[in-house]
Formats: sequence, C-alpha cells, structure tokens
Amino acid sequence: MDANAPLLPPVVNRPDGGAAGGASVPRFDVIGVGISALTLNQARDAVLAARGQPGGRYICCGTAYGLVQARADKALRDAFNHAWLTTPDGMPLVWLGPRGVSRVYGPDLMLAVCDAGRRVGLRHLLYGGQTGVAGELRRRLVARFAGLEIVDALTPPFGALDEIDPAPLHAAVARTRPDVIWVGLGTPKQERFMAEQAPKLPGGVMIGVGAAFDFHSGRVRQAPRWIRGSGFEWLFRFCMEPRRLGWRYLRTNPLFLAYLLRQKLTRHRPFPGPFPQ
Repeated sequence: MDANAPLLPPVVNRPDGGAAGGASVPRFDVIGVGISALTLNQARDAVLAARGQPGGRYICCGTAYGLVQARADKALRDAFNHAWLTTPDGMPLVWLGPRGVSRVYGPDLMLAVCDAGRRVGLRHLLYGGQTGVAGELRRRLVARFAGLEIVDALTPPFGALDEIDPAPLHAAVARTRPDVIWVGLGTPKQERFMAEQAPKLPGGVMIGVGAAFDFHSGRVRQAPRWIRGSGFEWLFRFCMEPRRLGWRYLRTNPLFLAYLLRQKLTRHRPFPGPFPQ
C-alpha cells in the first residue's frame, strides 16, 4: 500500500441507511469481498450514531475463513458485500488494507460498544450461542459494565439456517426495541441470517460476532492479546479446539493464500463500491 496515502476519513451515517452504502466508508477488495477500511473506534462510533435509525443495518466481521467460504457461496458473498460494514476482523485483512486500518475484532467490538453505549443508554439484545451461553454472557457483561442494559438473551435451537424460526427474535425486537442485536451463530450461518432478517426488523443494528459469545461468557478461553495481534490467533484456537477447528484451519489457510496470490497476479482491481447484487 502507498505509505503516503491519507489516513482514513471519519465514518458518516447517512439517513438512508442503505446496506452497502449506509456508512460512508471506503472498501478494499480481498478475494472478492469488500472489506471496510476503518478502525475499531470508528466502527464503535458508527454503531452508537445509528441509534434510533430505521432497521436494515447489519455488520459482518470478515475473517480469512469467511472469505474463503464466500468464494463458493454466492449468498454468503452477497451478505458480506451488502452489509452496512464488513470489518477487518482478522489480522491478514488489516495487513492487506490501506494505511490507518486497524483490527475490528468481533469480541473487541462487542466490549467497546457495550462500554461506550452506556453514555447514551444503548439497549442490547443477545441472540445465539449454545444453551445457557447467552444468559451467562448477559450476566457477565452486566457485571462488567455498570448501567449496561441488555433487554433480552435468546438462544435459537441448534441446526441449519433454514431450521431457525426467526419469529421469537422478531417478537423480542418488537417488544424490547434494542439498538444493537448481537448475533452469535457462527460463520457462515450468522452472516446469511442477518442478511435475510435485518431488512425485516423495525430498528437496531445486527452485529455478527460469533466466538465473542463463547469468549466473554467464559465457555472458551480467549487467546492472550499479544497473540491476537500477531496474526497467530488461529493457531491458539487450533490448539484449544483441535477436533472442531483443525480441519477448518488446515484447509482454509492455504486456500486463502492461494486465492490472494491469484488476485495479486491477475491484478484484480479493488471494488469501487457500491457492491452489485
């Protein structure tokens, strides 16, 4: 990247709230997915500024795993590219971005929004996780952030996307009017779920944070901060959950590098945005 390129502009929320263009943030192309060029603080501030705006907004946290899956899954690719923001969740995406980009890691974004949102009375709803996880996450977050308002915590039955009944979520949103809906269904399910359901909700920003539910509830140990910033968090998680994550990383990491090399060799041009259907 150009070392003399300007630092990132501020995020501007437009009243139309359109999917890909609701926040005026440039994107850079990583193997076919437009990644929002922004920082953690900018993402946090965008969420806070969206309070009281109409529904339809959702935020995806982009990882190498998700982007590789999107290569073969058009619905997932469209979900990423039509999201209000698709953040650089993984360090490789930060390294590929323009000057000024920082990691917008789902678990960190959750804590940042919960903390700062107390000043404006932000209302949160938790949706996802295994049985009991959302309730424990709610308890821990409320204990950590005095004054935090979590209006509900829902756990949908485990299963395929088409087996999830969104009616309880819609009823909870209508009843409690949350400003932020944290979704922890895992990639690619949560991205496709948000793309389908966000336009049907009257308000609130949906944010897919996956593993944040397990980390902040204490169910799964999170990597130390120095590992998270090194780009080797995947290796730590591999060691923690080899049976569940081993094949994912052993397959995904080489594919991501191969797709990235192909993009570089073919001089694939960055997405200009907005993103096509």
